[in-house]
Amino acid sequence: MSSFEEAETEETVTCLHMTFYHPCQEDKMMFRCLNFCKREQVRADEMAKFGRDSSVCRYNLMDTRVSRIQFSLQFYRKLNSSEFCFEIKNMSKKTKLTVDQTELGYLNKIDLPWKCIICFGDYQILAEIQEGESMDYFETYLHLAEVPILQERCLPSLQPIPEKAISSSLFPSQGKSPIEIDENES
Repeated sequence: MSSFEEAETEETVTCLHMTFYHPCQEDKMMFRCLNFCKREQVRADEMAKFGRDSSVCRYNLMDTRVSRIQFSLQFYRKLNSSEFCFEIKNMSKKTKLTVDQTELGYLNKIDLPWKCIICFGDYQILAEIQEGESMDYFETYLHLAEVPILQERCLPSLQPIPEKAISSSLFPSQGKSPIEIDENES
């Protein structure tokens, strides 16, 4: 047998892509301690912590408004499954953390969806999980966004606009109850 045939099968690695945005990044450089555009390996039994305390957190955010430990990510495998996931836990007593539409208070945790937006304060983080097979470690791959990840101002409103918001001078019958008319009647 050749050495090629005897070589170990190459395992794919789960990778968590995270794109960071803050409106004051250019002025305050709060992401200056993060390694962007470089994959980093994290042991599966380590908890990836984000915050301003460099002695505890692997990913440092240089902002006094950020908690010492803002949030943590735990890599795990689902019971009776080969699927790997991340659990996100809010570690801040002062700031709520939002994962998509779910608000997490202090010590609340949920499974991180495959693609989601994490928000706290003015911070926006797009998280995307790329599946892998390795049980020993996972990778993080950080990116910096130059424009807001959430474009709320550009999204059309999904809330119905109440008729009372329309000027009553345009509709003199405003305030009267609707009258039902059979379509065959004229």
